[in-house]
Amino acid sequence: MPHLEAVHTSTRPDVWASNAAPCPVLFRIQAEADADVVCRVLNLFALQQLMPQRVESIRNGDTVRIEILSHEQSWHRAQVIGEKLRNLVSVFDLQVQPAHAAKTAEFADIAIRHC
Repeated sequence: MPHLEAVHTSTRPDVWASNAAPCPVLFRIQAEADADVVCRVLNLFALQQLMPQRVESIRNGDTVRIEILSHEQSWHRAQVIGEKLRNLVSVFDLQVQPAHAAKTAEFADIAIRHC
């Protein structure tokens, strides 16, 4: 049997901000609790060859809160992804903000408490 090898795909270059360094960004999304909303949200990252650092979704009745921490994109690319997220029919609120050390720690604490 042949050995499986890990495939390392390069991240998609950001041609509009090619000299911008990647920055950690926190996406906070409020959406209707549709069965496919989390997949549609994550698909926007996958289409850009981005793998989020952390993903958390919490359903509360008819709504779902999704928090995504991503380190691989420039600030410009994060804003483009944010605009695409806003265009999803189920999404009714979105915050895109730089994830400073305090925000990253806060997100990690939330993730640990829900495990």
